[in-house]
Amino acid sequence: MGIWTDAFLAPAEPRLSPVDSFGRLLVDLGRDRIVRMPWTLIAGQFDVNTTLLWSGGVIAEVAGRVQGLPVGTLLRSGADDWVTDAPRSEPAPWGCPAEHGRVLASGDAVLDVLPALAQAPYGNLDIAVVFESLDFDNPALLRHFWRADHRTAVVCYALARPQPRVRHADTLTGSPGGPTHDVQVCLVYTFKQGDQEACPAIDAVVRRHLGPGLIHGRTWH
Repeated sequence: MGIWTDAFLAPAEPRLSPVDSFGRLLVDLGRDRIVRMPWTLIAGQFDVNTTLLWSGGVIAEVAGRVQGLPVGTLLRSGADDWVTDAPRSEPAPWGCPAEHGRVLASGDAVLDVLPALAQAPYGNLDIAVVFESLDFDNPALLRHFWRADHRTAVVCYALARPQPRVRHADTLTGSPGGPTHDVQVCLVYTFKQGDQEACPAIDAVVRRHLGPGLIHGRTWH
């Protein structure tokens, strides 16, 4: 038992990074041992508020797979209804999001994401790159999150249009609503145990590419 947290980091102003800049962020997440491979690149229509695990959303379907999904796999929210009892009448993250997407590429080497990203419909469709988990071989992550837990997931979004991300949400006891922050490029990671403040090691990599003054928020579920 326990409460899972989805934390996000995003610039203060919503903007779509150039595709090469977004690619460098992904590469540095691997090189700095923030994420574990493999990665999966998907494109479609996503809700940035969807929870990363067990939500019935597209991102959760990718993140929850032990084995990667084949290139070309079509995904839609609610395809595996048994994983969630979230009401469809409520907005994400309280309800099941309406999403669809297609797996464009996957790989075990982080540099391979660059040519895949260059062929993606960047800026025309929502893009998400899902990594297997946080990399707990990194001592800085292990200190912050207290113990290794490879059930974690990490996703980088590059959305076709800005979306309002809920700043602080409790899907267990809270009601839908509350302050939001518009995001277009952001990083979301999930964890069960650890410091609720932004992880300095993750924050440092994201600031390197998205600039200072990052907004940090979280969803409990």
